[in-house]
Amino acid sequence: MNINNLVLAALFITATACTQNAKTTNVADSTATADSTKNEFAGAISQPLINSRYSADPSAHVFEGKIFVYPSHDYDAGMPENDNGDHFAMKDYYVYSMDSVGGKVTEYPMALTVEDVPWASKQMWAPDAAYKNGKYYFYFPARDKEGIFRIGAAVSDKPQGPFKAQPQPIKNSFSMDPAVFTDTDGQSYMYFGGIWGGQLQKWASGKFDPKGSATDLEQDDKPALLPKIAKMDGTMLEFAEEPKDVQILDEKGQLLKGGDHDRRFFEAAWLHKYNGKYYLSYSTGDTHLICYAIGDNPYGPFTYQGVILKPVIGWTSHHSIVEFKGKWYLFYHDTQVSGGKTHLRNVKVTELKYDADGKIITIDPYANKSK
Repeated sequence: MNINNLVLAALFITATACTQNAKTTNVADSTATADSTKNEFAGAISQPLINSRYSADPSAHVFEGKIFVYPSHDYDAGMPENDNGDHFAMKDYYVYSMDSVGGKVTEYPMALTVEDVPWASKQMWAPDAAYKNGKYYFYFPARDKEGIFRIGAAVSDKPQGPFKAQPQPIKNSFSMDPAVFTDTDGQSYMYFGGIWGGQLQKWASGKFDPKGSATDLEQDDKPALLPKIAKMDGTMLEFAEEPKDVQILDEKGQLLKGGDHDRRFFEAAWLHKYNGKYYLSYSTGDTHLICYAIGDNPYGPFTYQGVILKPVIGWTSHHSIVEFKGKWYLFYHDTQVSGGKTHLRNVKVTELKYDADGKIITIDPYANKSK
């Protein structure tokens, strides 16, 4: 993936030397020391939740009366950046919890590593978690031995893990960014998929095409690629059905087009429910927005509504939305800890608000810069 050069051109930061966490190979704590008037992060509306290691793609859930956060774990593998995302070479996961937003963040030991997953080879990207019948389920994408992204499942008795991975990926799973939504009736659904490095475009025919497009369908006037949904079976370890498209429509009821980069789906699907409506949110990728659409059931169709989060500093944008103690929160990431390095990110959180009509009020992650 390419860095947003326009954003980084405006960035003027001098980072202090970083200390190393003795238990990891990643930077432990980095503080920008540039003049705040020249520091793009000076206007940040929130600060990094985790400083012990890099973290990204946060999936937040309320378990046992706490917020548990399941992020990916960035580290610097020394690989050059490219559109395929090879420099995002994550290889393990850690879990965090909070008794209150703004309170102490508890860190737990490693929850899962690629070495513990028999079928996986590398690139453990954005994960998610779910709970059912006394067990906690952890879902993660990784490349298999042939380099194809699949989605795996792992189980634990505790929300923080450690998790024991299943010996094979979920049957009929592919691409990346699993997000599991459990409805009020107890039924769970997985949303997944991502284009470019996430390989969704290589599955356009229904089978994996290694020579398929490196980006999308390359048909700007045709409907864009769509995220997928599959109902989970009673074990929470497999799909109960073949994955289906999640339709995202414009205001005229037409599918969003591939050339509509400000609104079309790129990656990071997430579903939450508010006042009886289903809110599908996602990243637009190369335009760096978190957008959302509303529907009447988990399968959609969903009608586009607007932007939740304006671009963060860094190429990627990935989020989750959760209700906790009567308030709603948006978990997201940027690159403040690393001083703007797009593959070395940090998790943040801010309150999410709705207007009287149920529309989400757009959030500027650096709104304080004008104050």
